[in-house]
Formats: sequence, structure tokens, C-alpha cells
Amino acid sequence: MKLNNSKILYCFWLIFFVFPFSLHAETPTLIDIPQDITLPAAVSQPPKPGIRVRMTTTGWEKTSVYHTLYLPEDWSKDRKFPVIVEFPGNSVLSHGISISHGTPESCVLGYGLTSGREAVWVCLPFIDSSSGFKQNATVWWGDVEETKRYLIATIQEICERYGGDPKRIVLAGFSRGAIACFYIGLHDDEVASLWAGFFCHSHFDGVRENWGYPQADRISAFVRLKRLGRRPVWISQEGGYDEIKRYLDGTGISGNFTFVEFPFPNHTAHWVLRDVPIRAEARRWLQNIFDETKTSE
Repeated sequence: MKLNNSKILYCFWLIFFVFPFSLHAETPTLIDIPQDITLPAAVSQPPKPGIRVRMTTTGWEKTSVYHTLYLPEDWSKDRKFPVIVEFPGNSVLSHGISISHGTPESCVLGYGLTSGREAVWVCLPFIDSSSGFKQNATVWWGDVEETKRYLIATIQEICERYGGDPKRIVLAGFSRGAIACFYIGLHDDEVASLWAGFFCHSHFDGVRENWGYPQADRISAFVRLKRLGRRPVWISQEGGYDEIKRYLDGTGISGNFTFVEFPFPNHTAHWVLRDVPIRAEARRWLQNIFDETKTSE
């Protein structure tokens, strides 16, 4: 059987990152904690408050590319709302918790951090155009330039049509999505200018150089990191954040980093759907950004 590059990278991900954490069965896991938030299913219908819908941005209608959009329960067309933009992880399962199918529907951070109120939540795809037909990529980046184009166009539509506040946009992601916060979100000066902050759970751009995709090396990551400035960054990681902190300390860049201990071994973002102390801390962090960047409406 011939493996393409995406499948090889996917196997590497499973062997070296997901499987090791499955060895900690004696440690209390998120399976033991019931959800107190139910993620809304994505449906195909026009957007309206309190409903999560699948959409395709103008210009991509003849492709299979799509994202999901959630307007908060208190949404109204005459107000400005903060925006959480979220990238999904790779398509992986672990510990009996569905952590990601690699699709926009599998994103959970934006909803769990707001309980579906006070912020527009959009979950974006990575775009695969290798076959000549554009579609969502469930493993790694696909076409980085096309992904970036879709990201910028989608945010523009959200701000113009749905009251997104361009001064209060936070980029979030889990696993692959966490790496994407800087790998895609700081790809160049144009896209880097969009964000008020970054929420990275489980992984960080530049920490590991052996993922196998282009510009995973630390020199390239350092170029991206220099575009960060003093914008706030949340960093949490199962197994501890020490490796990430050592990497950032070694760059010599003094950023506005918040390192948070994650008390569970699960490689998952589903902790935001459970009443655990770290969720309350994450919500306070996010609200501080929204409050500090809010302008008069």
C-alpha cells in the first residue's frame, strides 16, 4: 500500500503524540467528569441567533469548502460582537472522547469558552486543493495560501454581515489548530494583523521540528513569532507546558504568554464542555481581552 505524505504525517502523529497519553489510565481523566454544556449540531440553513450553521464564503461556492458559523443567543444586527475564530485538530480519536474529526464541526473551544453567548464563533477549514478540486483537509494544512485566502475573506464577511468587531478577534485552536494559531495566523503581516489574541491548547508552533511539513523548522517559526508583538497568548498542554516554555524562553522574545497547567492526560479540547477550574480561568482570560479591546459602539 502506497502512503501519501498526509497519511505518513498522520501515522507519525498517532505513534508519537496520541498513543503515549493513552498509557496514563490510572490518572483521572475527563471521561470521569460529565459535560454541562451540549455542543450544538451544525445544520444547513441561513444563520440566526443560537444556531450553528454550515456556510461557504463568497468565491468558493463551486467548491466543497465550508466553515461553520454560530451567532450568539443575544445577537442583533445593530451591535458589534467579539469574534472567536477556531481551527480544528487533525482527525484523531483518543480515550473514548471524540477529540477531532479534522472538520469545522469538531471544534469546541469557542462555544465552551462562551456558553454560546456574547461572541460570534466561526470554525474554519484547512483547504486541500491537491486534486485540482478544493475541499476541506482533515489532516494537516493542505494549501496554506488557499487556507489563508479563505480565512481573510471569511472574517471580512463576518465583520460586514454579522457584526463582527475587527478589533476583538481571537484565534483559537486545539492540537493541529493550536499550531495553526501561529503557523497560519502569523503566516505573513497581512493575516497577522487580524488578531487581538491567541488561544492555543495542546501544541505550539516551532516547538517540534519533525512534523514533516514545510517550514516546521525553528528558524521559520521564529520569523512568524516575531509578528506576535505583545498580544496575549493562552498556552495549555496535557503533560505540562515546560517544553513550550523552554522553547519560547530560548527565542529571546518576551511575549504576553499565559501558561496554564492542564490537570488531565487527555489529548482533547472537550474540557471546555465540562465544569472544571481551568475552564473558568480560560473564560476570565478571554473576557479580559474582549473588555480591553472593546470600542464604543
